[in-house]
Amino acid sequence: MKKIIASLFFIGFSIVLSSQNELAKTYNLMPWPKQIEESNEAFLIDKNLSIAIHSLHDQARVRKAATKFLRRLSNRTGVFIDNGFPVETASASIEIHFDRNSDLTIHADESYSLIVKETKIKIHAKSDVGALRGLETLLQLVAHNETNYFFHGVAIDDAPRFVWRGLMIDAARHFQPIAVLKRNLDAMASVKLNVFHWHLTDDQGFRIESKVYPKLHELASDGLYYTQDQIKDIVAYAYDLGIRVIPEIDVPGHASAILTAYPEYGSKDNYEYSIERFSGVFDPTLNPTKESTYLFLDALFSEIAPLFPDDYFHIGGDENEGKHWNENKEIKVFKEKLNLKTNHDLQTYFNIRLEKILKKLDKKLMGWDEIMTPTMPTTAVIHSWRGENEGLPKGGSLISAAKKGYQTVLSNGYYIDRMLSVEHHYSVDPIGTIELSSEERKRILGGEATMWSELTTPLVIDSRIWPRTAAIAERFWSSKEVNNVDSMLKRLSDVNKKLEELGITHIKNRAVILRNINNNQDNTALETLSKLCEPLKMYSRNAGGTEYKTFSPFTMFADACVADAEYAVPFNKNVASLMTNATKDIENLIKNDLKKWSEIQEHFLKTDKNPNTKPLESLSKNLSSCSKLLLNALSTKKITQIDLDKLEFLLTRLEAPFLDTELAIVSALNQLSTYCEITFLVK
Repeated sequence: MKKIIASLFFIGFSIVLSSQNELAKTYNLMPWPKQIEESNEAFLIDKNLSIAIHSLHDQARVRKAATKFLRRLSNRTGVFIDNGFPVETASASIEIHFDRNSDLTIHADESYSLIVKETKIKIHAKSDVGALRGLETLLQLVAHNETNYFFHGVAIDDAPRFVWRGLMIDAARHFQPIAVLKRNLDAMASVKLNVFHWHLTDDQGFRIESKVYPKLHELASDGLYYTQDQIKDIVAYAYDLGIRVIPEIDVPGHASAILTAYPEYGSKDNYEYSIERFSGVFDPTLNPTKESTYLFLDALFSEIAPLFPDDYFHIGGDENEGKHWNENKEIKVFKEKLNLKTNHDLQTYFNIRLEKILKKLDKKLMGWDEIMTPTMPTTAVIHSWRGENEGLPKGGSLISAAKKGYQTVLSNGYYIDRMLSVEHHYSVDPIGTIELSSEERKRILGGEATMWSELTTPLVIDSRIWPRTAAIAERFWSSKEVNNVDSMLKRLSDVNKKLEELGITHIKNRAVILRNINNNQDNTALETLSKLCEPLKMYSRNAGGTEYKTFSPFTMFADACVADAEYAVPFNKNVASLMTNATKDIENLIKNDLKKWSEIQEHFLKTDKNPNTKPLESLSKNLSSCSKLLLNALSTKKITQIDLDKLEFLLTRLEAPFLDTELAIVSALNQLSTYCEITFLVK
């Protein structure tokens, strides 16, 4: 009987997956909803469209969202809508119903239902935030024919898989102005992310105005910090979008900036503390044996905590190598006195003291997974950033924390600053195949994409966050079984362009950088190269060559390149298809690309060179030559050994990094060369 039930479940599950994949060909929904049924109906978008909100509770949040919805809809379609604000009427084109106001906690209900018929659209939600999520889905249903815009007719029931769906933005290494944060909050809301983790302090800067300890922002920020009014403004802005804001003050390590202002709390006497200008892990650390350290943090946290209404307060706690602790005799004596055998034990002592301070402030301590030690209370929240390769059990620190009784959030696999592909991030499931009890599963709150900013300024940050974070958002919202990469890439392509409606600069700023590099000349060659190259991955851009400082230029060729180079992704896919199923259509697509790239050098030679563009000349020349040889082989169905030798030489040159980037089609070009040798070699 069990086998029969399991078989029926599998059949039903397969039908659901098949249905989702078919529907995704029509609908560019991201994240994909829990359940969707389509109809033959459609709702016409014209000047008479209107929105009414029906609830006995505070409607402010939904009214703001509905007004934004109308602006975005009108701007996207060009339709002159008569009612530009929600109407006070019993009936309207779009009716929004919700039962209560959300308190924005991990227990908040974000579910909603959306029904689009020919004459009416209805959104029902348990909370006002659920209504916001429904409006975002409705906006993704906009379609058109030659004469009209319309909403697809559907019935959707939707709810998130995880309660914690976040984006961490590091504003300490490179300060990110208010406008940057707001446009990214808007983008977060558009893909139903609900936690903004704000990394506010590090070795490179302390970014919060402190009236209790003013030297923190006066001496340790280079004048780049958020006033307390600005912080309140961001929190309120996020609140209206249904997004919680979690602050992070990183201690006891990553403390160069704090100790620049107040060196008396440091672990090393007579040490010249200063704001760090480079990236990396540094020695300055707060002294956990001084009672004054806790008085300092108590007063600081007491000032800062009220700015952030959320229950959670992140204290970092990562990458403390303890060098200054080891060099301090008083700290050594303190450890012996309290029978603290290791620096991890000492840091746990420190963390427990902080937890008591935060508990007094009605906050729950959250920290990176280094804080998870045998004596750390399970009231702490573990933020998992290390994988199994760090000596941790299967599933890494996330699963280990859940099994030990901690609430936990995953970021391992979602480090978007490492410039890995969207397919890599999309392949990471927060739980994977690990078996958990129901209680263990409840402790896994969700995940966060992390945008560390060592190599990221306001000019380029959007292109490092988006569009990959939209795909990550789907891993956090949608069911585990929604994992078809081809479907994701198709839908992401649409979402990517529509992010510009929200002010995201991930596309246009790349052209700004290239014009700057090329002194406003014809950019044909540079644009093509930038869409074939990707920044070096896994922090290798900052190793082995130029070491960037916080004030170095981030307006270089590498900054105009992104993960998942636009021209490289389809070309690599087409070459892979040619290797297994050589059709005329696939071959023609490849030949069209090779022809375009064979002409790069012609465009490049027409521009005046400068110190920023001259180093790209060899890349342009070698790629053009390589493309011509391969194009000729595919066109004539012939290749000589001499040409193969030339290809080998050129491909060896193309494999080397260029200005902190790598050519993302090198592997495919090598495959094509081998294909031509096997298929067309003239003996």
